[in-house]
Order: sequence, then C-alpha cells, then structure tokens
Amino acid sequence: MIHTNYLIIGSGIAGLSVALKIAEKFPERSVTIVTKSTAEESNTKYAQGGIAVVQDHQGDTFKKHIEDTLICGDGLCDKAVVEMVITEGPKRLQELISWGAQFDIAADGNLDLGKEGGHSKNRVVHHKDQTGYEIERAILLQVRKMSNITLYDFHFALNLITRNDKCMGAYVLDEHTHEILTFESNYTLLATGGIGQLYGHTTNPAIATGDGIAIANRANARILDMEFIQFHPTALYNKNLSSTFLISEAVRGFGACLRTKDGRQFMQDYDERGDLASRDIVSQSIETELKKSGEACVYLDATHLNITAFREHFPMIYNNCKLLNIDIEKDWIPVIPAQHYLCGGISVDKHGQTSIKNLFACGECSRTGLHGANRLASNSLLEALVYADNIYRFLVDASINNSETNPTISEWKSNYGSLIDTDFLTKIKSELQLLMQRNAGIVRNNNDLYRALMQLKIWQNQISSMEKNHRVNKDFYELKNMITVGILIIEQSIQRKENRGGFVKESLNLETTYSD
Repeated sequence: MIHTNYLIIGSGIAGLSVALKIAEKFPERSVTIVTKSTAEESNTKYAQGGIAVVQDHQGDTFKKHIEDTLICGDGLCDKAVVEMVITEGPKRLQELISWGAQFDIAADGNLDLGKEGGHSKNRVVHHKDQTGYEIERAILLQVRKMSNITLYDFHFALNLITRNDKCMGAYVLDEHTHEILTFESNYTLLATGGIGQLYGHTTNPAIATGDGIAIANRANARILDMEFIQFHPTALYNKNLSSTFLISEAVRGFGACLRTKDGRQFMQDYDERGDLASRDIVSQSIETELKKSGEACVYLDATHLNITAFREHFPMIYNNCKLLNIDIEKDWIPVIPAQHYLCGGISVDKHGQTSIKNLFACGECSRTGLHGANRLASNSLLEALVYADNIYRFLVDASINNSETNPTISEWKSNYGSLIDTDFLTKIKSELQLLMQRNAGIVRNNNDLYRALMQLKIWQNQISSMEKNHRVNKDFYELKNMITVGILIIEQSIQRKENRGGFVKESLNLETTYSD
C-alpha cells in the first residue's frame, strides 16, 4: 500500500500543471504522478500549433475568440465555460512563461502569433512547430525540482478504487516487475490524454489508448460526447504507417493551399473561408473529394511560399518531409484526414470534478463543454491550463475543510498465470483500428455502427474471459481499454439524432448545418 495525498495519472500539461501548483502550495504533502511511459511522453508533447490566447496588441478581443469557439462548436458549447476559459487565457500564458516556456517573438518584440482554421484573428502563441514539446520540457523541469513530487514512470493505472461513488486511489501495474501496486489517495486526477490509437490513421502517439476514459467508465463515471471526434484534415499520407505525422494547420495559415491530384483548389467550393475553414469542414470536404476521385490523398501546396521563412517557422515539418524525399520547395505534400482529438470524454464541472467524489479529470480525457461538437484549433492546451488551475484552486479549499479518512482498501488479486500471446493482442488491435477507421470515421451510418458494436462486444467477452486465467500486462489492458472506448464511441454515435460539427451520419438524411 502506497499512500499519497494527491495521485495524478498522466504526465502531460494537465497533470504536470496541477502537480506543480499543489506541491508548491503544500510542501508538507505528497504528490504522486503515475505515467505509463517516460514522463516526457504525452499527447502534449506532440502539439505543434500552439495555444490560442487573445493579445491586445493585435486588435483581438475576448469577444471575437469566444465567437470563433462557439461557431466551431456548432451550437453545443457551454457558453459560460467558453467565456471562462478564454478570459483566463492571458493569465495562464504568463504563468507558463514564468515557468520557463519560451515562445516565438515577432520583429516588433511582441509574441509572434499564428492563425489557424476557424480563427478570425492571429492569436496562436507558438514555439516553432514544437509548442507542446517546449511546454512539456519547461513544466517537467519545474516538477523535478519539487522534493514532495514522486514520479513513477512505466507504471500503468489499471483501475480506480471506489466505494459508494467516492474515489480512494488506484491499482497500478509496475510494467517491469508485473507487480500490481495499491495507491491510496485523498484526491485522484485523471490526465491521460486521447484515444487516437483506436484508429488506423491518427496523429496521436502510441500511448493514446483512452485509458483514463476506460477506467473512469468502469468506475461508473459519467462519459459524454464520445461521438464528437475531430479528424485533422492534413496528416502526412503514408500508406505504410498508422500513426502519422501532422502537418500543422498553421501551415495553411501561413499560406499553403489544398489541391486535388490534378491541381484544382477545392476548398472554396465548400466554405467561403476556403483553406482556413474549421477542421470538421475541411476534413469532410477532403473526404468528399477522395470519394469522388477514388484517390488515396489530396495535396498541400507550399511551393509558392518563401522557403527560408517556411523552414524557420516549421523546422520539424520541413525535416520530416525531407526524410520522406518530399522537397517542400518543389513538391506538394500528400495529406489525408486522420483522427486527431476527442471533444468528449469524462464529464466534469467547472472545477474539473467528475461525477465521482474526489475524482477529477483534466485535458483531452475530460469533457468540459468548451469544444461542443468540434474543437477550435489550439484551444485544447488553453483548456488544460485553465482547468488545471481551477482544479488546483478547488483542491486548496477542499483539502483545508476535508478531514475524511478512507475506509480499508483491499489489495488487487495476485497477478499470476501465463501472459497472453502478444501476436493475438497485436492482431485484435490491428483489426480494431481498421474497424473503427471504416465504421466510425468522418462519415458514419447506423448499419456500420451496429456491425462495429457487435464485433467490439465479441472482443470484450473474449478479453474478459482471458483476464480470469492469465497474468495481465500493459498491452493487454491497453487493448481492453481501447475496446471499452470503442463501444462508448459507437453507442453514443448511434444515440445521436442530428448532425453537428464533426459528427456526420449519412442515415440521418440531413444537411449538416453550421451557425456561421
């Protein structure tokens, strides 16, 4: 039994921010971070574009950013949440800078601001095309200075410990020893990132298997809006890869344009904003073009841009393309939509509280109401920072007034038996990714959804039977979690009766409407 005052599962911007603030406020209390890979590996690390924050010197206003967010969310955003997150943005950005995060500066000495799809103004603060990596670096450096923070890397959270709708900690697998540890905590935070590995094409890292959502679901926490999955319109196309490299939306903000194989610019046919329409519209437009042409991809043309400036702004994109023999100065970049972000997740209130007492969620695994039916580009890092601060402030007040102790917690059953065959797990995972890509992608229909649900339930029963007689490991539980999350996506897709934002179901026979 390991006791900690605060247990944080996940080591991205959300989890690290809460950990750092709590540790600074209460130096006598213990903060424990559990992460299934290295501490540096998270969805945050792969965020290229930046953080959308209003800056006065650009003639921007909170009102404009709020309107852009509401338009993108297609009528399903919680307006009060949108207003709160956006007006808090400048404070949270300054906090990041105080922690050592460095952002690009323009010639006039102010922050250099990019523009992405759905934004009416340049307001995206960035560090080249590696903003998430820079933020992760800066916060992790501060976290490692705190003596009351203990970080367990290569430790995988299996299940939450709950009783009477109260969370008391989690069972955690030591990936090296296969021992299952019992972590008892006063407060637990899920900050586990996204679900991208459920899909055959995703911009997410290998760790994005929906773990936090799955374990929250097993604890009967409320899960909402799982049908709203954002597909990034411009992932680098490579027929040999599932996890694919993201070509940031900021590249289109910089002046690149989308073309079909024969060179036709098509986005103006779908939206007056053209290449800078919101992600759902661009992804659906590309999907339509590919179905009409039968081609595997469309192309992003940056050949008319200043290549020196391009390399300076997007060094990682430039170098990755070069490794694949794509010369951006001369060649169009082949792109396809790929799963990028989940707008739904574990339902939380403004304090980040879930429907289970003492359990909080933050970042992509949470559903705050900010994104509605579709996330506005670069609002997600902002959301994580604002909600991390809200959770911190709530915990400061709650912990001062809370004298409750947890009842006795039982240990996990022994983790013995033979390991499940790795080839079997790999086979099911590949089949699941293909199933979700085909049956629960950009455009869905009820027939495909019901077929997918039947198959997922078959796999769920298989996995459940195996768990009783075998030793569990990370690969097994990741697959179990992916099946759980897949069922949530399918069931909530079937339940939705209207097309909104990033959700399009053919069987509804409805025109998708947009409030802009």
